[in-house]
Amino acid sequence: MKNDYTKAIPPAWQAMSKIFVALGDEHRQRILLLFEPGERLNVGQIAEVSTLARSTVSHHLKILHESGVLASEKLGKEVWFWINRESLESTFTNVLDYLREHS
Repeated sequence: MKNDYTKAIPPAWQAMSKIFVALGDEHRQRILLLFEPGERLNVGQIAEVSTLARSTVSHHLKILHESGVLASEKLGKEVWFWINRESLESTFTNVLDYLREHS
């Protein structure tokens, strides 16, 4: 047994942890599933089809963005969000690599 990580996880895993926490919420999962491939959406578009209030959608978008699940760009007064494919691919690749090494 490795005891190296009983008190803290490696820095690379801390970023991954934020992604898993963000994806652990059903509302945030539904927001993520709204995106078509390559699509960019703003808070208004997401709130329009959501059962959540606009302020709640904004809160969830903030968590998704801060974790690295979504990327964003402000154009004028609107902030556009899209799936941060590179961040998610890196996270899931790290997990798969770990599983392959420890099987």
